Amino acid sequence: MSELFPAVWKQITSSPRHLKCYEQAVAALDTDTCAFLELRTDLGVSLAEPAVKEYGSLSGIPFAVKDNIAVKGFQFSCGSQILAGLRSPYTATAVERLLHAGAVPIGKTNLDEFGMGSSNQNSACKPTVNPWDLSRVPGGSSGGSAAAVSAGYVPFALGSDTGGSVRQPAAFCGIFGFKPTYGTVSRYGLAAYASSLETIGFMTAQAEQLIPIFEAASGADGRDQTSLDCSDTTDLTEGIQTVAVLAGDLGLDAPVLRGYSKAIEAFRSLGWNIVEVKLPSLDYAVPSYYTIASAEASANLARYTGVRYGSRSREEHDHQHMVRRTRDEGFGKEVKLRILLGTYVLREGFQDQYYVQAQKIRTLIRNEFSKLFTKAGVLLLPTFPIQAFPIGDGGLTSMQQKLADRFTLPANLAGLPAVSFPTGIESGLPVGMQLMGPAMSDRSLIRLTAHVSRCFPEVALPRRFSPGEVTHG
Repeated sequence: MSELFPAVWKQITSSPRHLKCYEQAVAALDTDTCAFLELRTDLGVSLAEPAVKEYGSLSGIPFAVKDNIAVKGFQFSCGSQILAGLRSPYTATAVERLLHAGAVPIGKTNLDEFGMGSSNQNSACKPTVNPWDLSRVPGGSSGGSAAAVSAGYVPFALGSDTGGSVRQPAAFCGIFGFKPTYGTVSRYGLAAYASSLETIGFMTAQAEQLIPIFEAASGADGRDQTSLDCSDTTDLTEGIQTVAVLAGDLGLDAPVLRGYSKAIEAFRSLGWNIVEVKLPSLDYAVPSYYTIASAEASANLARYTGVRYGSRSREEHDHQHMVRRTRDEGFGKEVKLRILLGTYVLREGFQDQYYVQAQKIRTLIRNEFSKLFTKAGVLLLPTFPIQAFPIGDGGLTSMQQKLADRFTLPANLAGLPAVSFPTGIESGLPVGMQLMGPAMSDRSLIRLTAHVSRCFPEVALPRRFSPGEVTHG
């Protein structure tokens, strides 16, 4: 494990003095990037201590957790005012298993409210910025986790991926982002947004680091009926090695197009066959995804009433009025938009017209990918059509961000594993591509990503913090 994670990280968490200095240093540096919503290194160590004695494969390695994933004692805001002040009474299964492996959760990272966004500017708490350029977005919705890894605050972080929310910010921040096969990582403790689409994912600076993290966190869980064991019997490097690439004009900005071309050449240099494919269903991924996701969000977010937990409006004329005012004050614009859209498509008379049709398209997408993976081992495609965009008026509108998700959404609709990886720097910003593989090929997909990544120059991250500054300072 020391080969993947420098031993200096363990020195930090094993010494109270180093731990305090570490927390102070990260807190001071993060005033610009705003990756963290909460830093509690002492609480993280206390949670990890019992497990370290028994296991310890990730012993002493600190990590960050997106604030829509439960960690006992830490805040659990989901980036929303409606959950302001809430502290989690329990720990998510994925985090619990990482604790058993000895890893130490040191803080909660920022996100677009309830995971709804591609910029991390939709957080009700504060906006996070990109460590590469503080005038640009880090991506979303797991932008806080991506920024924390890119800035060197932690060696790895947890995020959630509902439509690309791990992979897109990873691409923007020059790191690796892995979305597992649906069900291989328990969703127990992940605040529900769109339950049939989302999964907990992982972000690291090196592809090889993803394997021990995934192995520690994955597996069936009796508290999540959608979870399953990942046998991972598929070896993507066996037999005829063929990679599928998308044919035609993909509408990519020039830097991303250059990155795509470099990735194709990298596979060719490794002896892989390149086959161009057209995926007609890709044109319908965006409307299908947002119909299904909004419908599930409408149902899942109905639980936030201000009665049992979270904030409550002070206007309490009667119960119905209190709930209405609590939601109006607590939810942001993007969340309200998706709830209204979801409620609309689930109405009697509209459900068959919209929601059922979207599910049929989802089945079509699944079948199309199943057919594709009988001809090719993996699919190589861009993560996002542009690099990290500017904050504010110079960036993308909310609608433009949704339309640009077309390369990441299919993996969620089909429940397939996908990894975003950096291919280099263009115009001072990272470019990210992604590999998608068949279901249950998670470990093999990570190993292949690591192998291909060696064809590219190592991306020198804009590390604002180095653990050696604490242990040797």
